[in-house]
Amino acid sequence: MIAIIGSGFAGICMAIKLKEAGYHDFVILEKAAEPGGTWRDNTYPGCTCDVPSHMYSFSFELNPAWSRMFSPQQEIQDYLRACVTTYNLTPHLRYGKNVVGLEYDDDRRDWSVTTDDGVTMRANAVVSAIGALHIPKFPEIVGRESFAGPAFHSAEWDHSADLTGKRVAVIGTGASAVQFVPQLAPTARHLTVFQRTAPWLHPKPDFAFSPAARRVLRLPGLARTLRGGIYWALESRALGFAVDPRLMKGHERLALRHLHAQVSDPGLRRALTPDYLIGCKRILISSDYYPALTRPDVTLVTDGITEIRERSVVDTTGTEHEADAIVYGTGFKVVDAMSGRHLVGRDGLKIQDAWQDGVEAYYGITTSGFPNLFFLLGPNTGLGHQSVVFMIESQVRYIVECLRLLSRTQARAVDVKAGAQRAFNERLRARLDPLVWNAGGCSSWYLDEHGVNRTIWPGFTFEYWARTKRVKPGAYELIY
Repeated sequence: MIAIIGSGFAGICMAIKLKEAGYHDFVILEKAAEPGGTWRDNTYPGCTCDVPSHMYSFSFELNPAWSRMFSPQQEIQDYLRACVTTYNLTPHLRYGKNVVGLEYDDDRRDWSVTTDDGVTMRANAVVSAIGALHIPKFPEIVGRESFAGPAFHSAEWDHSADLTGKRVAVIGTGASAVQFVPQLAPTARHLTVFQRTAPWLHPKPDFAFSPAARRVLRLPGLARTLRGGIYWALESRALGFAVDPRLMKGHERLALRHLHAQVSDPGLRRALTPDYLIGCKRILISSDYYPALTRPDVTLVTDGITEIRERSVVDTTGTEHEADAIVYGTGFKVVDAMSGRHLVGRDGLKIQDAWQDGVEAYYGITTSGFPNLFFLLGPNTGLGHQSVVFMIESQVRYIVECLRLLSRTQARAVDVKAGAQRAFNERLRARLDPLVWNAGGCSSWYLDEHGVNRTIWPGFTFEYWARTKRVKPGAYELIY
């Protein structure tokens, strides 16, 4: 039996490809009451994808009916629900199953999987499809718990809190904030946006697909041709990421033109001009964020926050900003997402000990000491330029190849050799360190506490696809 943890893009893709490969004895353990992952949880106003829809979907399940170039949250959630139905995954789904423990049994050569309702099941293999952006991260600010009004993270939006006519403080200016700030600004009495670091912004080339265009995309091959064009257009952006940071200058000029066109006030423009190389942090896309900040009822604060009081937020100058509600757009726990997990591998090895010097894996998929445990979107498989769904499909294909290796050899488990993992990560570090994420002069959620990039794949996605197309048996120990 194979246990898949999570039913977002990664878990659903894994389940579909297991069925296609003839593996039908599997379950999908989902903590919530429905599938969708990120696209189920993030329901904040204005939530949309920032990768074109025709690329942010499965290559084997094209959707010619996307309403826009960049689809809204509900549409992506509906797409994932439709995939569950189309591929008959419902019999495999177990909702309300929050996995709290994984332990490898050295004698039985299998895993015990424990959920928070006290149930333990046995699995020959486990696929962790929990994703990277699902554990909200809150800033450590004195008095945060003392705030009297509604206060919530963008990924846990409180729809019962009516923010109309209220003074709203927004803490954080990342990918979520640039989407919900323009939605809140017209209805709030006053919006105060606290910015620690200015993001680089590109205009969003979004548009609706007319009914006629959607009909045309149903013609054989046209949706795939559009997807191919989008893929190579996005992949070309990787030149500055994967080759040389100096190649980012064109992206910087586009961002500065966008800023100058939308913000006429020189003081505000200065505050919104980043002081680091573009690409060092995630490049955001929006055509309505800057206009929202120019409104007379919106204030941008670039001073740090020292304290949160019952009805206000206090900055480092001592200025008290009154607030009836606080929205945290402060991102997610990424590099430390596994720090609190009960995950025990061979000979009692805890994941925290295996990763005491930093989170690492072999191609982001397997970790030495944890046989038949596979990660989807694991360490160093995130992207700054392309759709992660492409990476998921590459990883899923690789895992199926690992399972076929087990079938061919009659082994019970595969465990990546420590030497193979170490050599891979040394090559990875050598490539990453000179690139924009480390050399661009910023600190970001891509980096761990030692300043090491544990998040991003440093090359082109077609390179990752090619490298994970075949499993090298020599990199693995076969356990019989």
